[in-house]
Amino acid sequence: MSSLTDHTKRRWPFRRTRKILGVAAITALGITLASTGANAFLEQQERSSTAQYGELVEVAGGSLNVVRAGTEGGQPLVLLSGLGTIAPALDFAPLIRELVAYDVIVVERFGYGYSDMSARDRTVENISTELHEALSSLDIGKPYVLAGHSIAGFYTLDYANRYPSEVSAVIGIDPSVPTQLEKHSAPGGGINIIGILSTIGLVRTVVSLAPAEVDPKSDDFTTTELERMRQMTIWNFGNAAVADESARVASNAAALQKVIYPENIPVLHFLASDSVTTFPDWLESHKNQLKNVNRHEIVELKGLHNLQWTQSTAMAQKITQFLQDSSPSQAPSTPLTAPPVNTQ
Repeated sequence: MSSLTDHTKRRWPFRRTRKILGVAAITALGITLASTGANAFLEQQERSSTAQYGELVEVAGGSLNVVRAGTEGGQPLVLLSGLGTIAPALDFAPLIRELVAYDVIVVERFGYGYSDMSARDRTVENISTELHEALSSLDIGKPYVLAGHSIAGFYTLDYANRYPSEVSAVIGIDPSVPTQLEKHSAPGGGINIIGILSTIGLVRTVVSLAPAEVDPKSDDFTTTELERMRQMTIWNFGNAAVADESARVASNAAALQKVIYPENIPVLHFLASDSVTTFPDWLESHKNQLKNVNRHEIVELKGLHNLQWTQSTAMAQKITQFLQDSSPSQAPSTPLTAPPVNTQ
């Protein structure tokens, strides 16, 4: 009898532990489901009460959002954002204000801004052909200047080779070079962990409690732009299209390993001093990429990777000078100043 009692006593703590863990798991699940539902409801309310900027154009696989700014009839200049940029048209706002004399076109890829959040495979070929479809549907002059930040350096390289007659010059804003990212690996092991955290409302909590953590490190944005970017971070962060694009960085880099810019297309690269310091081969890799281009220039600017946040005035002035030297008909002669971009 004593032996049976001792055995029962030994089993009791384990039963109690399992019960506590079960209750905790059910509670956590309940909180998660409630948070997910609340997050979805709030997003629906926010979207319905917030006017969309730009215009949607249909391409293979869905709709891309396009924003026009600057001077109608000016030299067309297409801006492409870096990987994971929440709202490209807002992210480029300081630079757009400085490029008022150009016909500025921001094409937000799938997963960005107000474009669709899901898409076909994010290969360089698909991204380039979608961009071409979007630009072909617009009433813009050709050829146009193609400007890309960060990973968009992949897409400007691919696009300039696919459609060379439509590109008058390429501008890189601390652009990625394929030789540097062939071994890049995406976090999560194939599981979109960030997307899950966003869906359950964790991103909303972080943005609400610590908005400075997601704000651009710059004083060149208006209060309205910052508030809009915070809101769109809650909506867009961790979406399927960007997750797939991130997962394909290495394969896209591999596909471009032997691709070079056409020698007759002028290329200007702005490099961030922080990138040059942090990555020992950053400057050299850009020199190697452009060595076959007849008219090319590399300009190092003080700052972090997102030079469009802090060096927009210097970049706009240099872009105009470079385009004038390359082909005087491409660059405007009017002052490069403008009022805030209207993204209401």
